[in-house]
Amino acid sequence: MSAARDDLPAVSRRRVRLALRAARERTGLSQSEVAKKLGWSLSKLQRIELGEVTVSPTDLRAALTMYQVTDEARIAELVEEARTARRERYLTPPEHRDHLPPGLLQLMQFEMAATSIREYQPTMVPGHLQTPATAEATLAWYGANLSDDQRRVRREVRLDRRLRLIEQDGAPEYRLLFDESALWRRVGGMSTTADQLDDLAASASRPNVHVRVLPMDDGAVMGMFGAFAVIHLGDDPPDDAVLYRESYTRDEMVEDSPEVQFHMDVFERFWKQSLDENASRALILARAFDLRARIAREPGRDQDKGS
Repeated sequence: MSAARDDLPAVSRRRVRLALRAARERTGLSQSEVAKKLGWSLSKLQRIELGEVTVSPTDLRAALTMYQVTDEARIAELVEEARTARRERYLTPPEHRDHLPPGLLQLMQFEMAATSIREYQPTMVPGHLQTPATAEATLAWYGANLSDDQRRVRREVRLDRRLRLIEQDGAPEYRLLFDESALWRRVGGMSTTADQLDDLAASASRPNVHVRVLPMDDGAVMGMFGAFAVIHLGDDPPDDAVLYRESYTRDEMVEDSPEVQFHMDVFERFWKQSLDENASRALILARAFDLRARIAREPGRDQDKGS
Protein backbone atom coordinates (compact mmCIF):
# COMPACT_ATOMS: atom_id res chain seq x y z
CA MET A 1 0.00 0.00 0.00
CA SER A 2 3.02 2.26 0.16
CA ALA A 3 2.54 3.48 -3.40
CA ALA A 4 -0.43 5.58 -2.33
CA ARG A 5 1.46 7.38 0.42
CA ASP A 6 2.92 10.10 -1.85
CA ASP A 7 -0.49 11.50 -2.72
CA LEU A 8 -2.18 11.77 0.67
CA PRO A 9 -2.55 15.31 2.06
CA ALA A 10 -3.27 14.19 5.63
CA VAL A 11 -0.16 12.01 5.66
CA SER A 12 1.98 14.75 4.10
CA ARG A 13 0.75 17.28 6.66
CA ARG A 14 1.76 14.90 9.43
CA ARG A 15 5.24 14.35 7.98
CA VAL A 16 5.84 18.10 7.70
CA ARG A 17 4.66 18.91 11.20
CA LEU A 18 6.75 16.13 12.75
CA ALA A 19 9.83 17.20 10.79
CA LEU A 20 9.42 20.85 11.83
CA ARG A 21 8.90 19.98 15.48
CA ALA A 22 11.90 17.64 15.52
CA ALA A 23 14.11 20.25 13.81
CA ARG A 24 13.06 22.95 16.29
CA GLU A 25 13.70 20.69 19.27
CA ARG A 26 17.20 19.88 17.97
CA THR A 27 18.04 23.59 18.06
CA GLY A 28 16.81 23.93 21.64
CA LEU A 29 14.55 26.83 20.67
CA SER A 30 11.15 27.23 22.31
CA GLN A 31 8.02 27.84 20.28
CA SER A 32 7.86 31.38 21.63
CA GLU A 33 11.42 32.13 20.52
CA VAL A 34 10.81 30.77 17.02
CA ALA A 35 7.51 32.62 16.60
CA LYS A 36 9.13 35.90 17.67
CA LYS A 37 12.11 35.51 15.32
CA LEU A 38 9.92 34.57 12.36
CA GLY A 39 7.35 37.27 13.05
CA TRP A 40 4.61 34.68 13.50
CA SER A 41 2.00 34.51 16.23
CA LEU A 42 2.66 31.79 18.77
CA SER A 43 -0.71 30.19 17.94
CA LYS A 44 0.31 29.90 14.26
CA LEU A 45 3.40 27.88 15.11
CA GLN A 46 1.51 25.78 17.63
CA ARG A 47 -1.22 24.95 15.14
CA ILE A 48 1.36 24.01 12.49
CA GLU A 49 3.17 21.68 14.90
CA LEU A 50 -0.14 20.15 15.99
CA GLY A 51 -1.17 19.57 12.37
CA GLU A 52 -4.26 21.75 12.69
CA VAL A 53 -3.21 23.91 9.73
CA THR A 54 -0.87 23.49 6.79
CA VAL A 55 2.29 25.55 6.27
CA SER A 56 3.11 27.34 3.03
CA PRO A 57 6.35 26.40 1.21
CA THR A 58 7.67 29.93 1.87
CA ASP A 59 7.03 29.72 5.62
CA LEU A 60 8.43 26.20 5.65
CA ARG A 61 11.71 27.33 4.08
CA ALA A 62 11.97 30.20 6.57
CA ALA A 63 11.52 27.82 9.50
CA LEU A 64 14.01 25.28 8.11
CA THR A 65 16.59 28.03 7.64
CA MET A 66 16.20 29.05 11.28
CA TYR A 67 16.52 25.42 12.31
CA GLN A 68 19.78 25.17 10.30
CA VAL A 69 18.49 22.46 8.00
CA THR A 70 20.86 22.65 5.02
CA ASP A 71 20.31 19.34 3.21
CA GLU A 72 18.82 20.55 -0.10
CA ALA A 73 17.31 17.16 -0.93
CA ARG A 74 15.58 17.04 2.43
CA ILE A 75 14.34 20.61 2.06
CA ALA A 76 12.96 19.88 -1.42
CA GLU A 77 11.23 16.75 -0.10
CA LEU A 78 9.52 18.67 2.71
CA VAL A 79 8.51 21.51 0.38
CA GLU A 80 6.82 18.99 -1.90
CA GLU A 81 5.11 17.42 1.12
CA ALA A 82 3.86 20.89 2.14
CA ARG A 83 2.42 21.42 -1.34
CA THR A 84 0.68 18.04 -1.22
CA ALA A 85 -0.76 18.83 2.22
CA ARG A 86 -2.36 21.99 0.83
CA ARG A 87 -4.13 20.05 -1.96
CA GLU A 88 -6.55 18.29 0.36
CA ARG A 89 -9.63 20.12 -0.88
CA TYR A 90 -8.81 19.30 -4.49
CA LEU A 91 -8.06 15.60 -3.92
CA THR A 92 -11.09 14.85 -1.74
CA PRO A 93 -14.23 14.01 -3.78
CA PRO A 94 -16.89 16.73 -3.29
CA GLU A 95 -19.44 14.16 -2.13
CA HIS A 96 -17.08 13.06 0.62
CA ARG A 97 -16.49 16.64 1.75
CA ASP A 98 -20.22 17.27 1.83
CA HIS A 99 -21.45 14.09 3.48
CA LEU A 100 -18.70 12.55 5.64
CA PRO A 101 -17.46 13.71 9.07
CA PRO A 102 -13.98 15.34 9.12
CA GLY A 103 -12.40 12.63 11.24
CA LEU A 104 -13.47 9.90 8.82
CA LEU A 105 -12.06 11.85 5.87
CA GLN A 106 -8.66 11.94 7.54
CA LEU A 107 -8.93 8.32 8.69
CA MET A 108 -9.46 7.12 5.13
CA GLN A 109 -6.22 8.78 4.04
CA PHE A 110 -4.23 7.34 6.93
CA GLU A 111 -5.71 3.90 6.21
CA MET A 112 -4.32 4.07 2.68
CA ALA A 113 -0.83 4.54 4.14
CA ALA A 114 -1.26 2.05 6.99
CA THR A 115 1.08 -0.86 7.60
CA SER A 116 -1.13 -2.22 10.39
CA ILE A 117 -4.33 -1.31 12.23
CA ARG A 118 -5.47 -2.15 15.75
CA GLU A 119 -9.18 -1.60 16.38
CA TYR A 120 -11.39 -2.06 19.43
CA GLN A 121 -15.17 -2.24 19.07
CA PRO A 122 -17.34 -2.56 22.20
CA THR A 123 -20.81 -2.52 20.63
CA MET A 124 -20.98 -3.74 17.04
CA VAL A 125 -19.11 -4.92 13.98
CA PRO A 126 -17.15 -1.97 12.52
CA GLY A 127 -18.58 -0.35 9.42
CA HIS A 128 -16.05 -1.71 6.92
CA LEU A 129 -16.86 -5.29 8.04
CA GLN A 130 -20.63 -4.88 7.97
CA THR A 131 -22.82 -6.70 5.49
CA PRO A 132 -25.12 -4.48 3.37
CA ALA A 133 -28.11 -5.45 5.55
CA THR A 134 -26.27 -4.60 8.76
CA ALA A 135 -25.11 -1.31 7.29
CA GLU A 136 -28.70 -0.42 6.40
CA ALA A 137 -29.90 -1.28 9.90
CA THR A 138 -27.08 0.73 11.49
CA LEU A 139 -27.66 3.79 9.34
CA ALA A 140 -31.37 3.57 10.15
CA TRP A 141 -30.54 4.33 13.79
CA TYR A 142 -29.62 7.86 12.77
CA GLY A 143 -33.16 8.49 11.55
CA ALA A 144 -33.72 11.98 10.14
CA ASN A 145 -30.21 13.04 11.21
CA LEU A 146 -28.86 11.65 7.93
CA SER A 147 -30.08 12.70 4.49
CA ASP A 148 -30.53 10.20 1.67
CA ASP A 149 -27.26 11.40 0.12
CA GLN A 150 -25.40 10.99 3.41
CA ARG A 151 -26.67 7.43 3.74
CA ARG A 152 -25.72 6.60 0.16
CA VAL A 153 -22.20 8.01 0.47
CA ARG A 154 -21.60 6.26 3.79
CA ARG A 155 -22.74 2.94 2.31
CA GLU A 156 -20.38 3.39 -0.65
CA VAL A 157 -17.48 4.34 1.59
CA ARG A 158 -17.99 1.26 3.79
CA LEU A 159 -17.74 -1.02 0.77
CA ASP A 160 -14.63 0.79 -0.47
CA ARG A 161 -12.94 0.58 2.91
CA ARG A 162 -13.74 -3.14 3.15
CA LEU A 163 -12.01 -3.76 -0.16
CA ARG A 164 -9.00 -1.62 0.72
CA LEU A 165 -8.49 -2.79 4.32
CA ILE A 166 -9.57 -6.42 4.18
CA GLU A 167 -9.79 -7.91 0.73
CA GLN A 168 -7.31 -6.43 -1.72
CA ASP A 169 -3.70 -7.56 -2.16
CA GLY A 170 -1.33 -5.59 0.03
CA ALA A 171 -3.98 -4.76 2.64
CA PRO A 172 -2.50 -3.88 6.04
CA GLU A 173 -2.40 -6.29 8.95
CA TYR A 174 -5.70 -5.77 10.75
CA ARG A 175 -6.45 -6.75 14.34
CA LEU A 176 -9.97 -6.41 15.69
CA LEU A 177 -10.67 -6.74 19.40
CA PHE A 178 -14.37 -7.38 19.73
CA ASP A 179 -16.24 -7.18 23.03
CA GLU A 180 -18.29 -10.34 23.69
CA SER A 181 -21.37 -8.27 24.56
CA ALA A 182 -21.54 -7.17 20.92
CA LEU A 183 -22.28 -10.77 19.92
CA TRP A 184 -25.55 -10.57 21.84
CA ARG A 185 -26.69 -7.29 20.34
CA ARG A 186 -29.08 -7.75 17.41
CA VAL A 187 -28.65 -5.29 14.58
CA GLY A 188 -31.59 -5.82 12.29
CA GLY A 189 -33.44 -9.13 12.60
CA MET A 190 -32.00 -12.44 13.75
CA SER A 191 -31.22 -13.47 10.17
CA THR A 192 -29.38 -10.19 9.53
CA THR A 193 -27.34 -10.66 12.70
CA ALA A 194 -26.58 -14.32 11.98
CA ASP A 195 -25.48 -13.49 8.43
CA GLN A 196 -23.28 -10.72 9.83
CA LEU A 197 -21.59 -13.06 12.30
CA ASP A 198 -21.00 -15.67 9.61
CA ASP A 199 -19.46 -12.97 7.42
CA LEU A 200 -17.26 -11.76 10.29
CA ALA A 201 -16.00 -15.30 10.86
CA ALA A 202 -15.23 -15.61 7.14
CA SER A 203 -13.29 -12.32 7.20
CA ALA A 204 -11.36 -13.56 10.23
CA SER A 205 -10.05 -16.46 8.16
CA ARG A 206 -8.17 -14.11 5.82
CA PRO A 207 -4.37 -14.09 6.41
CA ASN A 208 -4.17 -10.35 7.15
CA VAL A 209 -7.18 -10.29 9.50
CA HIS A 210 -7.04 -11.30 13.16
CA VAL A 211 -10.22 -11.19 15.27
CA ARG A 212 -10.36 -11.84 18.98
CA VAL A 213 -13.28 -11.71 21.39
CA LEU A 214 -12.78 -10.14 24.80
CA PRO A 215 -14.92 -12.07 27.32
CA MET A 216 -17.41 -9.97 29.24
CA ASP A 217 -15.84 -11.05 32.54
CA ASP A 218 -12.54 -9.44 31.49
CA GLY A 219 -13.81 -6.50 29.48
CA ALA A 220 -15.53 -4.22 31.99
CA VAL A 221 -12.69 -1.69 32.14
CA MET A 222 -12.01 -1.89 28.41
CA GLY A 223 -15.68 -1.21 27.65
CA MET A 224 -15.40 2.28 29.10
CA PHE A 225 -13.01 3.36 26.36
CA GLY A 226 -15.50 3.37 23.51
CA ALA A 227 -14.54 2.51 19.94
CA PHE A 228 -11.04 3.40 18.77
CA ALA A 229 -8.43 2.43 16.23
CA VAL A 230 -4.65 2.88 16.18
CA ILE A 231 -3.29 3.21 12.65
CA HIS A 232 0.41 2.42 12.27
CA LEU A 233 2.16 4.22 9.42
CA GLY A 234 5.62 2.74 9.94
CA ASP A 235 7.85 0.93 12.38
CA ASP A 236 8.41 3.66 14.99
CA PRO A 237 5.34 3.84 17.27
CA PRO A 238 3.88 5.95 18.75
CA ASP A 239 5.46 8.75 16.67
CA ASP A 240 4.53 6.89 13.50
CA ALA A 241 0.95 6.07 14.53
CA VAL A 242 -2.32 7.96 14.86
CA LEU A 243 -5.45 7.37 16.90
CA TYR A 244 -9.04 7.47 15.66
CA ARG A 245 -11.89 7.76 18.19
CA GLU A 246 -15.56 7.53 17.31
CA SER A 247 -18.84 8.03 19.15
CA TYR A 248 -22.47 8.29 18.07
CA THR A 249 -22.30 12.01 17.28
CA ARG A 250 -18.64 12.76 16.56
CA ASP A 251 -15.27 11.41 15.57
CA GLU A 252 -11.70 12.67 15.73
CA MET A 253 -8.12 11.95 14.77
CA VAL A 254 -5.57 12.25 17.58
CA GLU A 255 -1.85 12.57 16.88
CA ASP A 256 -0.62 13.31 20.41
CA SER A 257 2.07 10.67 21.01
CA PRO A 258 1.35 10.01 24.72
CA GLU A 259 -2.35 9.55 23.97
CA VAL A 260 -1.60 7.24 21.04
CA GLN A 261 0.83 5.24 23.18
CA PHE A 262 -1.72 4.93 25.99
CA HIS A 263 -4.33 3.41 23.65
CA MET A 264 -1.70 1.13 22.10
CA ASP A 265 -0.80 -0.17 25.55
CA VAL A 266 -4.45 -0.69 26.50
CA PHE A 267 -5.13 -2.57 23.28
CA GLU A 268 -2.13 -4.87 23.71
CA ARG A 269 -2.99 -5.56 27.35
CA PHE A 270 -6.52 -6.70 26.57
CA TRP A 271 -5.52 -8.43 23.33
CA LYS A 272 -3.46 -10.80 25.48
CA GLN A 273 -6.45 -11.37 27.81
CA SER A 274 -8.86 -12.13 24.98
CA LEU A 275 -9.76 -15.53 23.57
CA ASP A 276 -7.34 -16.76 20.94
CA GLU A 277 -8.38 -16.51 17.29
CA ASN A 278 -9.64 -20.08 16.94
CA ALA A 279 -11.74 -19.86 20.11
CA SER A 280 -13.03 -16.42 19.10
CA ARG A 281 -14.09 -17.65 15.66
CA ALA A 282 -15.82 -20.65 17.24
CA LEU A 283 -17.72 -18.38 19.64
CA ILE A 284 -18.81 -16.09 16.79
CA LEU A 285 -20.06 -19.05 14.74
CA ALA A 286 -21.80 -20.55 17.79
CA ARG A 287 -23.75 -17.34 18.30
CA ALA A 288 -24.75 -17.33 14.61
CA PHE A 289 -25.85 -20.98 14.90
CA ASP A 290 -27.89 -20.15 18.01
CA LEU A 291 -29.70 -17.36 16.19
CA ARG A 292 -30.53 -19.65 13.26
CA ALA A 293 -31.81 -22.30 15.69
CA ARG A 294 -34.10 -19.72 17.28
CA ILE A 295 -35.42 -18.75 13.85
CA ALA A 296 -36.13 -22.41 13.09
CA ARG A 297 -37.93 -22.89 16.42
CA GLU A 298 -39.92 -19.66 16.17
CA PRO A 299 -40.88 -19.15 12.51
CA GLY A 300 -42.30 -15.71 11.80
CA ARG A 301 -40.52 -14.08 14.75
CA ASP A 302 -37.52 -12.83 12.75
CA GLN A 303 -38.47 -9.25 11.97
CA ASP A 304 -35.88 -6.58 11.36
CA LYS A 305 -35.34 -4.15 14.20
CA GLY A 306 -32.91 -1.35 14.78
CA SER A 307 -31.46 -3.22 17.76
